[in-house]
Amino acid sequence: MKKLFLVATAFVALCVCSCGNDDATLRFRGISLNQPVSQFVDSLAARGFSVDSAASDSGSTLVLASPTEKCRLLVAYKGDVLLALQENYALSSNDSTRRLWQELRDGFEQELGTWPDCPVLKDNRKEANFEAEGGFISVMLENTYTPNVRVRYTPKRKK
Repeated sequence: MKKLFLVATAFVALCVCSCGNDDATLRFRGISLNQPVSQFVDSLAARGFSVDSAASDSGSTLVLASPTEKCRLLVAYKGDVLLALQENYALSSNDSTRRLWQELRDGFEQELGTWPDCPVLKDNRKEANFEAEGGFISVMLENTYTPNVRVRYTPKRKK
């Protein structure tokens, strides 16, 4: 009887776990990118981000900033569907952006358990593209006039 109960419990647990994998979504700091834009922005507001209305374009992009974070967020959307999210880091030196790019690249490599596609790996321009379960993540470095690092999250859309 105990064995039958354990088998039934294991089967129920397996079904519950596998049901959650059908809706694989790309996440930004634990927040799903497949939710409505208003809900996504509310989730970011709860984490200390606020909308920069002067830099935002009504109807297509929002810019969010936080006094405690070293990045600004650019959210591209159409209607209530989030198209892409981009983190922008502006740092003081080329060395600090190279170090940040490498840390972000290594972090995504460990988190996703995959090697990135790196179409550009020059000293002052680098790009690493990852395919995640629910979308794509790109880490870009551009050390031209203003050193910056960008991380772009692009969710896959169902057709």
